[in-house]
Amino acid sequence: MKEYEWVSNSVEDTVSFSKHLATCLRPGDVITLEGDLGAGKTAFTKGLALGLDIHRNVNSPTFTIIKEYQGTMPLYHMDVYRLEDSYEDLGFDEYFEGNGVTVVEWAHLIQEQLPEERLYIFIYHKGNDSRQFIIKPIGKRYENLCKEIFS
Repeated sequence: MKEYEWVSNSVEDTVSFSKHLATCLRPGDVITLEGDLGAGKTAFTKGLALGLDIHRNVNSPTFTIIKEYQGTMPLYHMDVYRLEDSYEDLGFDEYFEGNGVTVVEWAHLIQEQLPEERLYIFIYHKGNDSRQFIIKPIGKRYENLCKEIFS
């Protein structure tokens, strides 16, 4: 599996990149985000929201687990950091197979619930505002998506 690397030098870069990515997404797409606290997962999701014409304030759903936003298509933003074996009751499949885009922060915590195909993104701190993104397409759909974004 090929992986892609991209470096953001500011929050604005991150938002711009994910806003562009959003224009290439389709209903049912799933993006998983990993990275330390403060790495930029929520900033990335804010850019996706802008790209989907969502103008509500997007913040991390840490205590609510799932937030839904309406735009050109729905955005389902999940933060599963605080889950403790209760994920089976949340109906993740309905979101993953739904008519919107799903973003899952801390996705490794529900690894067995994730769809086989997805776009995996890990964000590393590289200094003050710089971040390194490692992007791994898992499945043909996401391989094609990355070719479109990075070519």
